[in-house]
Amino acid sequence: MSPTQPSRILVVDDDVDICHNLSDILGDLGYHVDCAHDGRAGLELAARSPYDVALVDLRMPVMDGLTLAREIRRLSAGTVSILATAWASAETADMALAAGAWKVLDKPLDFPGLLRLLEQALDQPLVLLVDDDQDLCNGLWDLLRERGFRVSLAHEIARASELLEQARYQIVLVDLRMPDGDGSSLLRIARGANPRSRMIVITGRREEGDLLVERLAAQGADAVCFKPFDLPLLLRTLESLLETEGEAAAKAPSTAP
Repeated sequence: MSPTQPSRILVVDDDVDICHNLSDILGDLGYHVDCAHDGRAGLELAARSPYDVALVDLRMPVMDGLTLAREIRRLSAGTVSILATAWASAETADMALAAGAWKVLDKPLDFPGLLRLLEQALDQPLVLLVDDDQDLCNGLWDLLRERGFRVSLAHEIARASELLEQARYQIVLVDLRMPDGDGSSLLRIARGANPRSRMIVITGRREEGDLLVERLAAQGADAVCFKPFDLPLLLRTLESLLETEGEAAAKAPSTAP
């Protein structure tokens, strides 16, 4: 997504009045809002183009909110799903988190609280994880989401290239060995999409050691993480690179509106 484009919000609720109210309020605040009145219609919208946040009612006809949250995670892992329900419980929250949702809100909605939550969701660092090992991706998605990252997934370089055109990722993690090419080829593409993004190459070729790290650094990698992961080290690396990305953004010259 271009930085000049508004954040995209998907509202899915069978209560037409709620959809109209949210569309008016969020639209006035500068968000792009699309609405659907059942889960299947919401899924069709999510399949056409990615959203930053999906606000989804739990109980709906055709497809319930839990199923929709699972499908949105599958289609667009970087979308933050928020479930809303008048029947909130600890069990509901656990089921929502297992489905890939980030938060569960009580109905009737507290609009000031919702707006604060949207801002919090949109402020989360945006990470692109590129690896053909889907189990690894799902495990890292869970880990990073728990720590407040928004994480998009790609299992081919071609798909990663498409995602890089849609959003300005602050961190890109890419496996060196991908089914459709050398993962390091994505470094140039990612840097072209966002010059301030930080690149981490992940690889199992630990035996090549310093020589591999030096080669990848020369190609534009900011860090190399070896498989199997030292997860605390990976998290510290992410935090450190986010700090440098933030410093680069702060030093960048401002542009006229």
